[in-house]
Amino acid sequence: MSERLTARVLLLVGDEAEITTPHRDHTDPERVPVARLVEETGLAREELAGAQLVAVVGDDGELARFERA
Repeated sequence: MSERLTARVLLLVGDEAEITTPHRDHTDPERVPVARLVEETGLAREELAGAQLVAVVGDDGELARFERA
């Protein structure tokens, strides 16, 4: 069964977004390709910084996908 976490896009750095979750704060954010977030959430690149999302964690513990909150 997958876990759902609140996630926030802190900022975009080139082609990557820095994401915080309850397990990774601003001192050690998860880095995710911007293209992946655009594809999975339907948000435009310009809308990502500051966006609140839902991160779905797969059985392997990795962030499997992102959804709009």
